[in-house]
Amino acid sequence: MIQSLKFYSFGLLLSVFDLPLAAQQTLWEPVADKVFLQEKSDIVPTPTAVTQVAILSGRSYAVLDGKLQELKADGLQPVSNSPAGISKLEVLDHSAWVMASSGFYRFADNSWEKLSEDNFVDVCLHLGKVHAATRDAIFVYKQGKLTDIEPEGGYLSSDVTMLMEDGTQLLADPVKLGPITSIASYSGTLHILRPGQLVQLSGKVVNEHLIDWGNLPSKNTGELLSMGSSLFISTDRGLGVLRGASLQSIQGDDGLPVEETRQLVQGFDRDVWIGTPRGAIRMLDEDWHYFGADHWLPDNRVNDIAVAENEVLVATEGGIGIIRYEPFTLRKKTDHYEYWLENWGHKRMGFIHTIRDYQGEWVREISDNDGAHTATYLSAMSYKYAVTGEETARKEAVDAFQAMLWLERITPIDGLIARSIWSRKGDKGEMGQRGSGGLPAKWNATADSLWYWKGDASSDEIIAHFYSVSLFHDLAAEGKEKELAKEHMRRIAGYIMENGWVLIDADGQPTRWGRWNPEYLLRPYGWSDRGVNGLEALAFSYSTYALTGEERFKKGYQQLVDWGYAENTIKQKNTFPPSQIAPWDDNLAFEAYNTLLRYEKDPEMRSIYLRSLERTFEIKRMEKIPWFNFTYAAMTGNDADLDAAVQHLREWTLDCIEHNYHNSHRDDLFVDEGYTSYEGGVKAISPREAAVTRGARRAIVLDGGQNSKRIMEPVGFIRDYWMGRHYGFIQAPEVSDPELLEVDKRSGEKVGAAPYDGPDRPKFL
Repeated sequence: MIQSLKFYSFGLLLSVFDLPLAAQQTLWEPVADKVFLQEKSDIVPTPTAVTQVAILSGRSYAVLDGKLQELKADGLQPVSNSPAGISKLEVLDHSAWVMASSGFYRFADNSWEKLSEDNFVDVCLHLGKVHAATRDAIFVYKQGKLTDIEPEGGYLSSDVTMLMEDGTQLLADPVKLGPITSIASYSGTLHILRPGQLVQLSGKVVNEHLIDWGNLPSKNTGELLSMGSSLFISTDRGLGVLRGASLQSIQGDDGLPVEETRQLVQGFDRDVWIGTPRGAIRMLDEDWHYFGADHWLPDNRVNDIAVAENEVLVATEGGIGIIRYEPFTLRKKTDHYEYWLENWGHKRMGFIHTIRDYQGEWVREISDNDGAHTATYLSAMSYKYAVTGEETARKEAVDAFQAMLWLERITPIDGLIARSIWSRKGDKGEMGQRGSGGLPAKWNATADSLWYWKGDASSDEIIAHFYSVSLFHDLAAEGKEKELAKEHMRRIAGYIMENGWVLIDADGQPTRWGRWNPEYLLRPYGWSDRGVNGLEALAFSYSTYALTGEERFKKGYQQLVDWGYAENTIKQKNTFPPSQIAPWDDNLAFEAYNTLLRYEKDPEMRSIYLRSLERTFEIKRMEKIPWFNFTYAAMTGNDADLDAAVQHLREWTLDCIEHNYHNSHRDDLFVDEGYTSYEGGVKAISPREAAVTRGARRAIVLDGGQNSKRIMEPVGFIRDYWMGRHYGFIQAPEVSDPELLEVDKRSGEKVGAAPYDGPDRPKFL
């Protein structure tokens, strides 16, 4: 949201890491790492639909094929003596009230009590007693019996024409309660939902005129839920909300993800759970959480919901979705992801890999951008070491750094880098036959034939090397490591400059995307890349000069400035046409901003780059992605919606398997107030409602996933969290309980890809 401009407390803004920290006025406030409830998902698939669920005395139940079953660790187990044809199941007053084709039952302490042969439709707790409704009547349960609450002489009408002067009524026909579909106790009074109509039972009077203002959003009504000052009514066009005598609507424009609402259940934290044919919804005071298939639910069609303390069961056509809530801090969450990387086998010889299903086995993917993916982890561990001083973090950073070094040392040409490295004797799966942009892959064998390295490196990997290695140099490197970091940057930057700002591959030809020369960027063929590629070249030439002090790199930087590359960065972010928007370019640009603005101190040049960053961030701001917000705040000192960015981290799902997700059907697809969509996005989707993605992620992608056949490495979260801690955007958690700071690693169960079993990587230290 746009905040009014005001000066907050003095913060610390670090722009060159090897200079002393200087107090500088900032416009952002740090965000506390407070304890929050983190969702965890489990799915119990079933061969047929689960129609009802309930939680009674800490035990979970479900209705499958019309009969009650208990959900245990090993699956669903039939409950003995269960009636057949169960249509509804509600837990009230320490008992389950079961509505079935054979009658109405009370289930408690593993025993059944049949209360009536009649067909009942709903129950509620009213004035401390259970009330149950058939289609036409309401009964109260007292002393083990059901008693019809209809008064002697029948119900009275709220129609004033029926009222005589002495208070009596003359009725040509008896007043009926039905047809009843749902009942609820609201403000000490029974309320009855008929198809398309809400009525009130006020003593003896059936009040059909209780609403003074407003109307139901639709006559196609579902259920009632009384909660505090509100009575909610589900309809196929949104929720009706009765407050006093005023009926208002909540619909898609108000944030309701799906307007076709059916089931309504009170949550555990002043929240409401809503079942729909297109997923489940959690409604909070100022937020909406949407849960759909395939990550959270086995099927989108919700039949029932049951809620206990910090646990929710969702009955669907395909089984039961179980959503559990556990206290977390962001510190604990990053520990979860760091453990995930280790336990699921994402690491290999210092590299970080995506994992995919290959013929039924999880294997590490040797990709087009292993260097870029590893660079994110290298930066994460460099930030972590700067924050914590933990030697284990530095060790991880050094290991990743050596992997980055190897990508350059494995090629036969100083300064030429490989995209990735394949071990003939240790890697599983198959070597990818596609390269960048779908072009054929370029694999090259080493002289000893132990390894293949992938050529045709692009600008993506180049800027990733400079961003991460320079950051490692400044934050985590020691002794010889610093010299190796400088040498690594010197070799790559020097090779590109010597070849006229082009990356020449082993075959003597320029790589497809490794071009920063004016013949490409200042001509029609490469015109759309002139901004982002120019920004990269400025970043890697100046950062190399800043760390090595070699004048040739400063001269190269000035040459780029003379060509107009600096001015071209101002509008480097493309927003039109849609076909030309490359989301990964945003990641490259922000790696370049991070690199260039940490070193360049000239006010005139900084003013150009800051204008570029201002324009780019305003475009990306609506997505609330920490990587963009944190970079902007770090490099400018300005307010950067840090609360929204930190909340984005809290909403990441713990499961890194890329399940399919679908949001394009939703009714709440609008840009949040205070933001503008410049790229055509209709909504920033919460990470909870999508899948774990890497640094090039976009929050405006509505649908996606990999059929649960790929596992993404969660290094983006780890990098963003420790970056936030490093700059002070995220405060250290105040709690000291280890259970709120670390995940349990005692089980030791290994999952995912098997450990790498092949020749070792060369050592450079």
